[in-house]
This record gives sequence, C-alpha cells and structure tokens, in this order.
Amino acid sequence: MHFSMNKSLIPFIFILLIFAGCKKEEQIVVTGNTIPNYAGTPTIIIENYVNRIFIDLIGREPTDAEMEGKVNFLKGGSLSLQIRGELVDELMFSTEYIEGDSSYHKAYFNKFYNDAKGRFLEGASEATLQEEYGLYVYLVEFYELQGDLFTAQLLSIEADKIKSILDSKYHLREGQIMVGAMCNRMCFNSLYDDINMNSFNFINATFDQLFFRFPTESEFDQAFDIIEFNLAGTLFSTVVQNKSEYLALLTSIDEFDEGMIRWAYKALLSRDPNSAEVITLLEDFQNNQDIQTVQKKILITDEYAGF
Repeated sequence: MHFSMNKSLIPFIFILLIFAGCKKEEQIVVTGNTIPNYAGTPTIIIENYVNRIFIDLIGREPTDAEMEGKVNFLKGGSLSLQIRGELVDELMFSTEYIEGDSSYHKAYFNKFYNDAKGRFLEGASEATLQEEYGLYVYLVEFYELQGDLFTAQLLSIEADKIKSILDSKYHLREGQIMVGAMCNRMCFNSLYDDINMNSFNFINATFDQLFFRFPTESEFDQAFDIIEFNLAGTLFSTVVQNKSEYLALLTSIDEFDEGMIRWAYKALLSRDPNSAEVITLLEDFQNNQDIQTVQKKILITDEYAGF
C-alpha cells in the first residue's frame, strides 16, 4: 500500500513531536538548610550533654538537683543554640555561691588551670609546685646567710617562676594576664626543664605543645643556639637571644593563636578543626585571646551535644 502524507501537515506534526519529547523540569530540593527540630530529643541525651559540659568546664558531674534544673532549662528553651550558650555562660562566669566550688566561675578557672598543667607539666599537683617553691625559698635564705648573694638571686628568680605558675590561675581569672602569658609561665620554669631535660627536647616540646607540630630543621637550628648558648637568632622574622625572649615570641604569634583553637577542639571534640573552623574563630581570638568564646562556640554545637 502506498502511503502519502499531506505536505501541509508536516510542520504541524513536527511541532507536536517537539512538545512530546519535552519533559517537565524536575524541582530540585536542597536539604540541610532547615532549622533542626529538637522536640523529640530523648531526655537521656540531654542529660548526657549536661553531664559532659559540667565535666569539661568545671571538672565534675552535676548534682541531681543541678542535672534536673539544667535539663529543664534546656528543654524550656527548646535546646536552641542560644539556650545552650546561656548554660555555658553560667558555668564559665556565674559568681553565685555554689557549695564545694565557691562558684562556677572559680571552678571553671581552676579546671582550665589544671588542664594547662596537664598540657605542659604532666599534671603537676599543687603540692608538687608548693614543695618546689618552698625548696627554692629555703635555698635563697640559706645562701643569703652564707653571704652568697649571687646564688641567692639566681634561686630567687627560679622561685618566682614557680610562684608565677601558682598565681596564674588567679591572674587569668581576674584578667591580669591572658592565656598566652599562662602558657608562657607553664613552660618557663625548672619543672618544665626537668620534664624535657635538655635543649633538644625543650625545643621540640614547646613547638609540639604550643603549635601541634615540630620545628623545621631551620627553626630548630636557630632555636638551639638561642636556648643552648644565648646566641641571637631569627625565628618567625623576629630576633631573639635567650629562653625568655624565645617563649615570649612563641606565645604571642599567630601560630600560637591557631594552636589554642586546635587545643580546644582536641580537648572538647577529640579531633582537629578544619581550616574553615580555624578561620572562623581566629580573628576574634587574635584580638583578645578570649579562649572562653572559642570553647563556647564548640560546646553549643550539635556535634558536641550529640543532638
């Protein structure tokens, strides 16, 4: 059979074929941009959060009354970031009397001080520090009685370094020093020297504990002459020539600030921060070394809370 098509219908059929081949464009739905709903969060998860935040900030578990009060407080605020932040602020800054702690504020700084001793001084106890300080005071008096004022003066300097560790908890709490100065004091004393034994270990320990990395070969060579021989050297584009200047430099540069942010993440989340997280927190910390703000921003996250 011969089939013929009216040529006048060809354009019309062509248009129909085009429309038939077209599909409706699919709607793209972007997920992850909605505000989380915490309404169904089990009470046990909230209790775990309260327990963890007490331990990390003031070094103890909450009492039954504290647990009940804080859980209800969080639930009343729908577990929002704001209400979590208010809980963190209370544990960091409240000066209201708390039996056993004096206040949350004092307990927080006591915990931070102990964490710093754990980081730099292998958790040296207050008794150990007091004993070390008392020994130096005794030796100062002994050599003064012997007429050896030069030795007495050297020992007095070492005594002051130990005393500065003991005082750092109060000085940091009262705003007399910043966290960089506390870290400096933790590294600039006879106990730290005894732990690290020699210049080789001292240099590696300070880089590792402050920056979470070891020095490059060039950095180590410069630092070794500075520490071992009091010879001037250039580190981080700055000339220094003794241990005091070396530590003052290491606890004041940008890499120290990054190290403090890394330390907070490691302590609270057991992981390193990514680059974006460091950048987000770095500018504010560089301005005032406000470690509480760094901790707070970590402590209110869903990752930390487990929500």
